Amino acid sequence: MGILGWIVVGLIAGSLARWIVRDDRSGCIYTMVVGVLGALVGGWLMSLVDNRGVDEFSIYSIFVAALGAIALLLLLHLVTGRGSTGRR
Repeated sequence: MGILGWIVVGLIAGSLARWIVRDDRSGCIYTMVVGVLGALVGGWLMSLVDNRGVDEFSIYSIFVAALGAIALLLLLHLVTGRGSTGRR
């Protein structure tokens, strides 16, 4: 997957994760970074389970990246002590 694919997967996965976790931070770059880092984390974890990580632009890749991004945001909220505020 090329850089454009990573950006698109990152934006979609980051948006899904921020919506599910109810993260109140804003910004397109922040969302993309959360999604791409989530793809790396989720891809690494899934490669341990089934030898397949995030390797192509597909629903599976977006799902794995979103799961990784959710885990990343939950860890970030745990470390920083910021819970979800607003948007209920």
